[in-house]
Amino acid sequence: MKKYKYILLLVGLSIVGCTDLVEKPLGTLAPDGFFQTSQDLQTAIEGSKTAAINEKFWGRKLSIALMLRSDMVNLQSTQERRVEMDQLTTLPTNGMISEYWIKSYQGITAANFAIKGAESLTDANKDEVVAQAYFMRAFYYFHLVRQFGAIPYLTEPVSDIDAALTISSTPASDVYAGIISDLEFAEANLPATTNAASIPSAGAASSYLALVYLTRAGNTPNSPDFTTALTYAQKVINLGNYSLDTNFQNLFNADAIDASPEPIFALDYNGVEASDNAYDQIAPMAGIRGDDRNDGGGWSVAVPTEDVFASFDPLDYRTEVSFDQEANIGGVLVDYNNFTISGHEHARNTPYIAKYARYPGFFARGSGRATSHNYSMMRYAELLLIAAEAAVETGDAGTATGYVNQVRARARLGGDYKTGADVPMTFAPSTVPADLATVTVDDVIEERRIELAFECKRWYTIARRQLGDQVFSASGYEGAKVGWDATVDYLMPIPNTEIEANPNLSQNPY
Repeated sequence: MKKYKYILLLVGLSIVGCTDLVEKPLGTLAPDGFFQTSQDLQTAIEGSKTAAINEKFWGRKLSIALMLRSDMVNLQSTQERRVEMDQLTTLPTNGMISEYWIKSYQGITAANFAIKGAESLTDANKDEVVAQAYFMRAFYYFHLVRQFGAIPYLTEPVSDIDAALTISSTPASDVYAGIISDLEFAEANLPATTNAASIPSAGAASSYLALVYLTRAGNTPNSPDFTTALTYAQKVINLGNYSLDTNFQNLFNADAIDASPEPIFALDYNGVEASDNAYDQIAPMAGIRGDDRNDGGGWSVAVPTEDVFASFDPLDYRTEVSFDQEANIGGVLVDYNNFTISGHEHARNTPYIAKYARYPGFFARGSGRATSHNYSMMRYAELLLIAAEAAVETGDAGTATGYVNQVRARARLGGDYKTGADVPMTFAPSTVPADLATVTVDDVIEERRIELAFECKRWYTIARRQLGDQVFSASGYEGAKVGWDATVDYLMPIPNTEIEANPNLSQNPY
């Protein structure tokens, strides 16, 4: 696999530690001059992590793009770049992809600096520290390859601009091989557990290896990658370091999730607005327009469709946690049949997404921005469902059924939560959802849809299982998406700014 050098992505890059928020400009540093200790490596690694919590990555652009491209939400906006995402007519000029493309490569660049800098160190624990950089590099590339396919694959920091302008796209198969190699190094050298889910662990690396192999298998019957995915998932399950939280609501409560046993890897927002837009806007983007919560609540951008809400069982606790069905708007208590009393053109009379607006913790900006959420990029319930899907594909429906029923059993426990009107409630334990006698692949995919609703994972499921013709048809939850074209729309176009800067890159059909 080719290794390329690249420097253009360093422009404007700064390292911002998630805790102390001290800026250190990386673009002026050379790996052999700056990295003297493992702590220096950690500084670069924190910079790599910070790129992920930027508004241009998970703070809004990528997360909302993934949500819009799925079959679960209506777009309540006329902004063209969002319309393109929602209707799957994304052009290379789309401002959402250009921003998270750059932010992804800034995270990769910081990781590459740490990996290169580690070569000259003699610290006994350097492999454990630099393994975080390998993990983060794999994390970014995994997002990129699933969205764009063939991409520039860069494994070293750069000193030659001319060389940067001659790189070509690396085939997706080679990118996946690099991701797997990075995660294998991370798994071998990271500690079994860490003090916080935002610090990669060996379990996080194994979990991502399971998902990478599951993704690479796609919907190919008898793919050996299903067997490998199951092996990695069961490795984590059998270690016993993670478990399902007894209260589903805790997973979306910024004040409770740090104590949860379920997150395996998370992006940690701390309620501080760092420089370069390192803060979260998912809560307001998905929130009720005119809602009195959080200094004015939401912007009604991504709103569940009526058919999506109807597809959830009202006796399933996850329905209460996932949807806001009432709110205070202008001091008036209303249910979802009257949400448009705010008078805003984008308000919608339908239940909204509740997972991010109810318990955002401290936030540094108005309208619910800059929350303190920890977003689970991988949590134990998803790992169980990865194992279940892989087990079905390898002919072990019995094992798969056990894993799915663990997820459903947690939902039956109920728990304490509060409504959209901030009223404390208790959802009593129930018999819904009942255990399944056996499961198919379709059953596992449906359980993913319910359990992981609005967590920005549905699009990746649709893409890897090639479900577009089904879910974007007239019978889909959003109705027919007339722009859908299965021959081109599973991948997005490379940003035109990248193609213009380097014509050697391959553009995807669009």
